[in-house]
Amino acid sequence: MPALPLIIDTDTGSDDAVALLLAAASGLGDIRAVTTVAGNVPVETGTRNALISLETAGRTDIPVHPGCSRPMTRPLSSAQHVHGEDGMGDIGLPDPTTACQSTHAVEALLSYPRAHPGELTLVTLAPLTNVAAALVRDPELFTRYRHVYCMAGAADLRGNISPTAEFNVWADPEAARIVAQAATPEKVTWIGWDVSRKDAVMTPADQQRLERLGTAMASFAHRINRTVADWARDVTGLAGYDLPDPVAMAVALNPDLITEREQAYVEISVAEDTRGQMVIDRRVSAPAPNLTLVRRVDEAGFKKLLFDTVATHVDAATHVDVATRGDAVTPVADGSPFADADAAV
Repeated sequence: MPALPLIIDTDTGSDDAVALLLAAASGLGDIRAVTTVAGNVPVETGTRNALISLETAGRTDIPVHPGCSRPMTRPLSSAQHVHGEDGMGDIGLPDPTTACQSTHAVEALLSYPRAHPGELTLVTLAPLTNVAAALVRDPELFTRYRHVYCMAGAADLRGNISPTAEFNVWADPEAARIVAQAATPEKVTWIGWDVSRKDAVMTPADQQRLERLGTAMASFAHRINRTVADWARDVTGLAGYDLPDPVAMAVALNPDLITEREQAYVEISVAEDTRGQMVIDRRVSAPAPNLTLVRRVDEAGFKKLLFDTVATHVDAATHVDVATRGDAVTPVADGSPFADADAAV
């Protein structure tokens, strides 16, 4: 099968980085662009991490577009206590050899699907600020994508940042509300932390296997999750650390991994005491569903995809002029990568 053309929106922390490896090196994805947003780490740090991750996969040709530096209406609350100050386990990664693009992420999210209508799949691994800002400017945005997969929410109301909320939705609930209100279940699928907690936990045996593979990607994936492993042990109590962004990416790359899903009407709470909680109406009298919710995936199939991908030996990173890719995007007015989407929200 041909590789799936992808746009990926990320706040690149350690699990996002593994998801980028899956998309870039599994042979199942054709990444046309990566957009970054504040979330796990400030947007500048997440942009650096995206470039490093793609370089680790041998893909320095993929353009990276920095985006919004804060949530729509709130100050930034990062997850550096989980992923480390640098978002990558504080292991001292060297700077990337490539630079980001001048086109803002929101412009990229709008421009790429206009140039390739119905062709691109959008995968979001982050707070939904960039996507919501793009929807404000183009309410029909989701119709221009082939499908949209979001690592977002906790459909069983068991949270990882609060008692009932998952981090990406909690970090910018106003943005998540805009995305949910614009969604239809035929176009938008959410893969929540409940799936990761059940079907994407890297047990000590899995971690040992990852370390022993010995490839550059496997070593990278193992080392950058050092602080996440500590946090999972001390806070969520899992039998290892989980990989929410990689399992969401795996579902986008291979939907056959889904073993249980539902369509439901979902609202997002923006109240302080239930911030970021999914309010799911499953009554017979509920409004028409707006989201497809993945509830379980094939754990063995997901881990096989992960291990097979990072076991690959990649060639030296290829340096390709992104202008030759033919993807039409429009630079922001002043050329600054951090200029206008903050104003747009």
